[in-house]
Amino acid sequence: MALPKELLEILACPVCKGDLVEKKNKLVCRRCKIDYPIEDGIPILLPPENTNKNNKE
Repeated sequence: MALPKELLEILACPVCKGDLVEKKNKLVCRRCKIDYPIEDGIPILLPPENTNKNNKE
């Protein structure tokens, strides 16, 4: 099931703010190439944990 065009136009990568394109069951950032899954028609735009530069474990 494809996401509506109107939704894709307003979504952005949470890491670099780049445009997202839909490929199968995921969204892919055109700029940084991070993949975001689409589960039950809902884009899961959580950035990967290793991109958090302020993470002090």
